[in-house]
Parts: sequence; C-alpha cells; structure tokens
Amino acid sequence: MIQDFVFYKTPIGMVKIEGNLDGITSITFMEDKIYPSINIPDTLNKCVVQLDEYFKKERTEFNLNLKPYGTDFQQKVWIELGKIPFGKTITYMDQSKKMENVKAIRAIASANGKNPISIVIPCHRVLGSDGSLTGYAGGLWRKKWLLEHEIPTKQTSLF
Repeated sequence: MIQDFVFYKTPIGMVKIEGNLDGITSITFMEDKIYPSINIPDTLNKCVVQLDEYFKKERTEFNLNLKPYGTDFQQKVWIELGKIPFGKTITYMDQSKKMENVKAIRAIASANGKNPISIVIPCHRVLGSDGSLTGYAGGLWRKKWLLEHEIPTKQTSLF
C-alpha cells in the first residue's frame, strides 16, 4: 500500500507524519531543517487538524486510526500507553503493573522508546519511578514541554 507523508511544524519542532488509507503509521520528530509541506494528502489531513487542535489546547483526545508497525509485545505496550488520560502521568512500574508483568519493566520501557507515533500515543506521560523525566525519543526537553502543555501549573516548571 502506498505510504503518504507530510512535514508538519509544531511548537516543539518539525514532525514527519506517515500513513495510508489504513491509518497513521508514524509521527516522528525531525532534527534536520525541513520546511512544512504545502499540500497535505487526504489520508493525513485529519491527523494534521487534530494535532493543530492539540497544540492550541482545543483537543485532549485524538480520534485517529492508528497502524503503528511493531511486534505483538510492542503493540500491547502502545495500546496501554493510549489509555493514559490527558494531563495524567504514570511511572514505568505503574505501566508494568497494568500490563500484569512487573518483571518485564525494562522490556516495556524499551517498547515505549520505540513508539513510532509520538504525541498521539502518549509515551511522554510515563515517568521514572521517582517521578523524574526519563527517556523520550524526541528529547527530554520535548517531553517536559508536552507535559507542561497538558498539565497546567502555577509553578514555573513541573520539572
């Protein structure tokens, strides 16, 4: 199946959104200087619109058909990530308990790190056991930004 893509500018950098008629397959941060796409394929328009709404604080949940590529185990981890509500965080230990597999905490953390659909599958909502920011493929500064975007606080910074 033909894979469409678009480059989309967010407040925290450029992302490449990929997908096809079956759904969104990836949203990844791009570190190279890339310009936003002018033409948005129909298959990706809904995703671009919903990301716009998210960054404008008009959306707290995404309603997209997601088709990330990964192993069965990774798919289960990413489904569990999708259950973390907007504005909430959990720890890797919490996630392993929810998956009823505490001994697999490292494998679960590794699968989080391989999440191909940033922001929409909210791996940024998972913290270290002590509540610290740990691991984010897009960079810890982006994880911090996303959490502060979702969790309003009167403090200057959550972390």
